[in-house]
Amino acid sequence: MANLPECSALLLDQQGSRLYVTINRPEARNALSNEVVDELSAVIDAIADDRGIRTVILRGAGGTFCAGGDIKSFQESFQSTAPTDGSRDPIAINNNRFGEFMIKLNSMPQTLVGVIEGAAFGGGLGLVCATDIAICAAGTKFALSETGLGIPPAQIAPFVVQRVGITNARLLALSGARFNGPRALELGLVHFIADDADGLEATLKRVLNDIGKCAPGANAETKRILLDSQRKPLDEVLADAADTFARQLRGPEGQAGVMAFLQKQPAAWVETIE
Repeated sequence: MANLPECSALLLDQQGSRLYVTINRPEARNALSNEVVDELSAVIDAIADDRGIRTVILRGAGGTFCAGGDIKSFQESFQSTAPTDGSRDPIAINNNRFGEFMIKLNSMPQTLVGVIEGAAFGGGLGLVCATDIAICAAGTKFALSETGLGIPPAQIAPFVVQRVGITNARLLALSGARFNGPRALELGLVHFIADDADGLEATLKRVLNDIGKCAPGANAETKRILLDSQRKPLDEVLADAADTFARQLRGPEGQAGVMAFLQKQPAAWVETIE
């Protein structure tokens, strides 16, 4: 079992190579408090080098994924005194901390699966954009709602652009319009939709069984190459990818995977939910 941190705003449940992480603030519709962000960050740090954890499943308690930022904390922030000595505004520092968390969430080596239901507004929609695979209930409500509060979606905007493209990001951010699961699928925000709770769980099971066929180290390296392709020169990405390919092929996963294929047997890492 992984050495996981103690959490009060999250529920953690490890089942084999899968870690279920549930935001547990149903009374606040699982809004993103500093505590939630700090605990999610601590979980990511704790499992960063642990290939025993292959998949992280992120969802919200009480039938709601995440209603966005904690509005009460916003009120406390703008009521605080702005600096007058030329130093950076503490509001900006705290906001930037969330961006640093989003980078960490987006690039974690494990495969991150989001199970989205109820609502995913503002920062909650940002969390969806950091998942590798997103499954949602058809009736889920989505919105990039910050501009309706008089603020920009500052730290999640780049992740929304990466997920749905600049044209759709402009549409979502500059209108703040609400939309449902089928529209989220059409935009490429999510990958699967389900009509009811049973369908949601059945789809999750199918996705987890597909991931369970993939070697954990190969998945981690593949995710890194995919993300590098967005931020590094192509020749640099391909040169690094070639070295990674050679390292993996000569390593235990590559050798075991090739032999299992030739022998028509499942590889040792295959994990199935019955």
